[in-house]
Amino acid sequence: MMPLRRVMSVASVVVLAAGVPRAADDYPITVSVDAQAKSGVTTVTSKLTIHVDRMMNETGRTKVTDALKYGGYQNFMNALRPLPPVGTIETQSKKVQIRYTREQREGEARRLVLVADQPLFFFGADPAKSRTGYALTLVELHIDAKGGVLGTLSGAARVKPAGDGGVVLDDYAEAPVELKGTVSRP
Repeated sequence: MMPLRRVMSVASVVVLAAGVPRAADDYPITVSVDAQAKSGVTTVTSKLTIHVDRMMNETGRTKVTDALKYGGYQNFMNALRPLPPVGTIETQSKKVQIRYTREQREGEARRLVLVADQPLFFFGADPAKSRTGYALTLVELHIDAKGGVLGTLSGAARVKPAGDGGVVLDDYAEAPVELKGTVSRP
């Protein structure tokens, strides 16, 4: 018969292993999307590639979300920029580094929030409109069980704390871009 202490240790390992999210097994991924932006009567369509090597670690996520919650947007930026990149968002002419990731399961689907520490673009010709403070790219993707993707991208954005402990779009320089595409494995 095994001593109680050893049984408890084995049970703890089993419980901890079962609690590891399966999402870590799902990476790296590449998401190819058609992006559609509208400004007035103009509609622009382009292709984007989003590559996520891995989810950020929980320590880094806690550090940046606490910086945002207790110190504001600029403290979030200061905490985010030194983190190692975990992926990229790119157009034909520009690439930005993803430094924040958060995934939440939605039944068989999942919601993936990505933040890059630079703006991907400023869409619009109004030079009088201030670009100050819109220093991030924010992507929100909804990925279904078959790998279909719907989402939005804010190419120049600010974030604020979300009620669930993550981040959410606070404000944007231009209207968010609609995304539609598929996930593939590299």
